[in-house]
Amino acid sequence: MKSEWSKSMQIKLDYNNMMADFIGEDQGFTNKDFVINKKLVEKAFNEVKNNRGTGMMGWTELPYNQKEIVADIIATAKQIKKKFDNFVVLGIGGSALGPIAVFQALCHLRHNELPKSKRKFPKLYVEDNVDPERMAALLDVLDLNKTCFNVVTKSGATSETMAQYLIIMDILKKKFGDKAKEHMIATTSEHKGNLIKIAKDEGLKTFYIPDGVGGRFSELCPVGLLPAAVVGVDIKALLKGAAYMDKLCKSKDLKKNPALMCALLEVLAMNKGKNISVMMPYSDGLKYIADWYCQLWGESLGKSVDNDGNLVYAGQTPVKALGVTDQHSQVQLYREGPFDKVVTIIGVENFRSTVEISAGCDSIPDVNFLCGHSMNELINAERKATEYALTTAKRMNYTLLLPEINAFTIGQLLFLFEMETAYAGAMLNIDTYNQPGVEGGKNATYALFGRKGYEQTKKEMDNAPKKRQEYCI
Repeated sequence: MKSEWSKSMQIKLDYNNMMADFIGEDQGFTNKDFVINKKLVEKAFNEVKNNRGTGMMGWTELPYNQKEIVADIIATAKQIKKKFDNFVVLGIGGSALGPIAVFQALCHLRHNELPKSKRKFPKLYVEDNVDPERMAALLDVLDLNKTCFNVVTKSGATSETMAQYLIIMDILKKKFGDKAKEHMIATTSEHKGNLIKIAKDEGLKTFYIPDGVGGRFSELCPVGLLPAAVVGVDIKALLKGAAYMDKLCKSKDLKKNPALMCALLEVLAMNKGKNISVMMPYSDGLKYIADWYCQLWGESLGKSVDNDGNLVYAGQTPVKALGVTDQHSQVQLYREGPFDKVVTIIGVENFRSTVEISAGCDSIPDVNFLCGHSMNELINAERKATEYALTTAKRMNYTLLLPEINAFTIGQLLFLFEMETAYAGAMLNIDTYNQPGVEGGKNATYALFGRKGYEQTKKEMDNAPKKRQEYCI
């Protein structure tokens, strides 16, 4: 029965509208394209397969190697639920986007606004910026007696996260003294970095980020699993979903491996000048999956050089959209603007709630036609309509369809995108796991703040061409 249920929950990939049969030979692909690129596909598949669990591909093993960690997380989450009403994640990038995405997908859409009797689990806040007004506003709504903080950074050198930590820990010590540590949990590297030193000095409960797991691939380790467990998400089911997708992705058959197929379609699309990847879920629950995807895709594939040192300026700009909201803002551009986009539509077959459209406006046919239907029917009709509109305008699009939104299907979806990214990086012959472009901005920030060791960068910034007043208004 379990295997039958798992199969019934399998995410479906429909790439008809990427093919020449549907969008014409100028824009679409044929099976001949798959044959021509057979060696590229094999190379990418083997590279990912052979490097599993090594280097920065430790994330591939997260569905399988965390039994004791998951037990600790679940036990800790139960204690947090007993003691606290609020759980605040201090982090940025992958340390924040993953927890936000899973929270939005798997919890009540108004979770924090529910009365405690209905909510049952702590409120979740994820502070992924250093806007001073945002921090002040957060402190205005928190009862610190009932709040637990989770500082998340692998290196402990992330300026934004450590600034948050310094502010919060100072407040906690002033209020609670030696008991401040009871209100703070650290998630960081076990063996290196600043935060592990701080955590030991302060006596903080600590969870570890595996060495081979980078921030944008970290949602299925304690970075994401702890916040998810605190708000009641079944993290075991999340990991089982990831393992199920991993099993599908172990097929070397392109037409049976959804992540491999998605990667090839996107890479071939890039070769046709499609330098924008639009992620468009038709569900508010999946809204922040698009945000998480944007970091994963953009940071992993946006590289100036390939593995052979050639200047390639690889990558595809990820754009987030929400159906049906952005049918009324962005789809005009997608359908009639430049032929530079691939649109990934994410649909949901069965929503967790059904809302019927009430009867009324009998004398106004343009309104009354909605009566007798449901919002469930309407959102899926609009999804299919967008797909049709894009296809008839010969615009590349494909659909990922979730049978429903639950921890198992979300685990699948996250792992599918991670595997797709790994395959695409291999096809592009770039380092999928570094981020030199991000480091440039970090180093400039360190220099501006006078951090030791960044004097040369500060000197270079001071000697940069001065801005001209004539170019300012």
